[in-house]
Amino acid sequence: MILRNCFLTLLALPLVLASISSAGAFEKPAMFRASEILPAALVAGPSHRVREYAEADGYLIHFTIDSDFGTYSCVGVSELRRRIEEIEAIAELVKVSKSDLFAEGLRKSVETPIAAVKNIAADPSGAIKQVPHSVGHFFGKVGSGISNAARKAGDKKSGESPQPEAVGRGLGKAIKNVAGFDKAKLECAKQLGIDPYTDNARLQEEVEKVAWAFFAGGLPLKIGVSIAGGGASEILNATEFVGLPDDLYQLNSSELDFRDRTSLKSMGVSPEQTDAIFANPALIRSVRHQLVDTLAALPAKGRAEIIEQFLACDTVWRAHFFHETMLLLLARHRNAPYQELAVHERLATGLTADGAIEIPAPVDYVVWTESVAAFATRDDIARFHRRLILQGNLSSETQSQLTAAGWEIVRLKR
Repeated sequence: MILRNCFLTLLALPLVLASISSAGAFEKPAMFRASEILPAALVAGPSHRVREYAEADGYLIHFTIDSDFGTYSCVGVSELRRRIEEIEAIAELVKVSKSDLFAEGLRKSVETPIAAVKNIAADPSGAIKQVPHSVGHFFGKVGSGISNAARKAGDKKSGESPQPEAVGRGLGKAIKNVAGFDKAKLECAKQLGIDPYTDNARLQEEVEKVAWAFFAGGLPLKIGVSIAGGGASEILNATEFVGLPDDLYQLNSSELDFRDRTSLKSMGVSPEQTDAIFANPALIRSVRHQLVDTLAALPAKGRAEIIEQFLACDTVWRAHFFHETMLLLLARHRNAPYQELAVHERLATGLTADGAIEIPAPVDYVVWTESVAAFATRDDIARFHRRLILQGNLSSETQSQLTAAGWEIVRLKR
């Protein structure tokens, strides 16, 4: 399973378990019922339903969402919430694309296109610059450019509005760098409260379709949407949707890239490593930017090891997970500054002035297994006072075993 893969190198140590637990005390990951551990707003909504039975892997709970726009497999509550927010955003965009105002925007974009669009239709190679493939294969854009979209729309009978589906399929890479369109996309994402660089291909398509109709038609974009927040669960702890940093919406992609390169250079990251970070398709622009900002706010000592973990992220999910661990370290650092950072296998840790090592664990529900027991008795961290910075919950057995092994447990809300 995905989380288990993320932890395997951390936990693959000789088992020193005799003094801590008998084999009979080990637990098996549980099966959960979504209706019992999630707030009602997450279990079901106008456009989605979470399947009732969700299997845990000992750390995170695996959910499946059936939606009007496809099926989503989610590892952990954090991804579940993110995907549900995206599903609700897609539903809102689909509703907007059926509105009279959207149809008017499409009509105006064809009849009296703005200057930037005219330039592209006349000279696409001269008006457009290629966008760096920083998000690579995680989502692809279909279509062959503005001229195609305009031609398809022009084939309609006079007075007939182009269909949203046709326009959505016709918008491709050619429109990405039209002057001002990137800002229109960012504004659309901001109004929806979603990540403008998400790896959700359907959401990206709908955002581009709606933003283009209003932008090219010269109409103000206003999407009346309220994304439902989360709730609380006895098992999973209360969670709150904090939102994304404002600069993801205020700066376009080129400006974000420039800022991240400048920050990495100021932290002493080599040009070769910086290029490798930017070339890693798992580090989608939003996550990469937040990771860079988070690292800049943490101690300089140990940063080089953290950078290596940036490069080791090989899926978007793992990049998100690694960012969650870094956010836990940052939250603790702001209260009691770390002296340095360290990496134990693939997990970032913080070393405190009082000689403790703090290990972040953004998990859902941990049960006492052989791998957790091995983690609790690691030789390389035994000399420290060990603090587990926990988001989520532990089984009673895990709680008692960790306490017996000398661990301090600090709980943080998401």
